[in-house]
Amino acid sequence: MFYDPAAGHGLPHDPFKAIVAPRLIGWISTRSATGQPNLAPYSFFGAFGSAPPIIGFSSEGRKDSLRNIEATREFVWNLATRPLAEKMNLTSATVGPEVDEFELTGLTPIAGRNVSAPRVGESPAALECRLLQVTHLHDLNGKPTDNWLVLGQVVGVHIQQAYLKEGLFDTRAAQPIMRAGYRADYAQIGEMFEMYRPMV
Repeated sequence: MFYDPAAGHGLPHDPFKAIVAPRLIGWISTRSATGQPNLAPYSFFGAFGSAPPIIGFSSEGRKDSLRNIEATREFVWNLATRPLAEKMNLTSATVGPEVDEFELTGLTPIAGRNVSAPRVGESPAALECRLLQVTHLHDLNGKPTDNWLVLGQVVGVHIQQAYLKEGLFDTRAAQPIMRAGYRADYAQIGEMFEMYRPMV
């Protein structure tokens, strides 16, 4: 099968999100200019560099997280895990900017060290970030899309001690969850294997 996205795929659901999968969840916590906490998941998320460490997510639509980041120039990424999956899902509800998702879900907001945005206390790991740039994405014809790419530099890393084993972060023990397809499809880490780069 081949299809041109501009012409449509003719399938019951768009396969794009199922093909580009699994994707770590951008579980982003922010604080508004007036101090209101916000927590929301984003399915388009990734790491873009390690020196310095840079992460980013794409917001489909101008949502509270994006507005808060533009106002304060900071955010925190929280690792979404299998034990936290239901609460993470609750934070995806469409609610007004006055609603505190930490309160809504019973999650614990912990003050940042290098940013004012809180992190999820229950998460095994969190990355405090300062904004590098927000890019309004355009299509091939130069037409603005309804997508904004947010890139941040990591300025603080939180790791729960229980997930450090012999100096390494134990990814399997943390049980990260990922988006893996359509509306309700998620995945978690199963079998892992090692493969080193060839020495030339």
